Amino acid sequence: MAELVIRQMKLADIDSVMDVERATFDSPWPEDIFLQEVSGNQHAHYYVMELDKEIIGYAGMWLVIDDAQITNIAVTPKYRGYKLGEKLFLYIIEQAIQMGTKRLSLEVRMSNKVAQRMYRKFGLVPGGIRKNYYKDNQEDAIVMWVNLS
Repeated sequence: MAELVIRQMKLADIDSVMDVERATFDSPWPEDIFLQEVSGNQHAHYYVMELDKEIIGYAGMWLVIDDAQITNIAVTPKYRGYKLGEKLFLYIIEQAIQMGTKRLSLEVRMSNKVAQRMYRKFGLVPGGIRKNYYKDNQEDAIVMWVNLS
């Protein structure tokens, strides 16, 4: 049986995370941003999802006082449709709660109905629009949030 593990991201994971990033997003974050997030941002908390020791997804968030902001979440296309994104999202919410977070928010593309449905399962609701948020195509983002306390 395959072993699924979610753990804290390490610098050594960044090459594999970049593979997931490039396979997932049209405008992937550059590697140096992940290096900074993992090694130099005291507010950043990043996790990888491994299946049989292969990194197949990751998620990140910033915690400031008692607010958590999801920065990104991705599962490589080969493993989508198995509810692994939900497991990863639940894990990051649990981590935020353990760290004393009271609210959680994120931005999601207006066109990403699959992600919006998943976030609604966890109680997130739309709270606003960020116009022209995505630089690759100027698509608007829906801001979604949930109280965790």
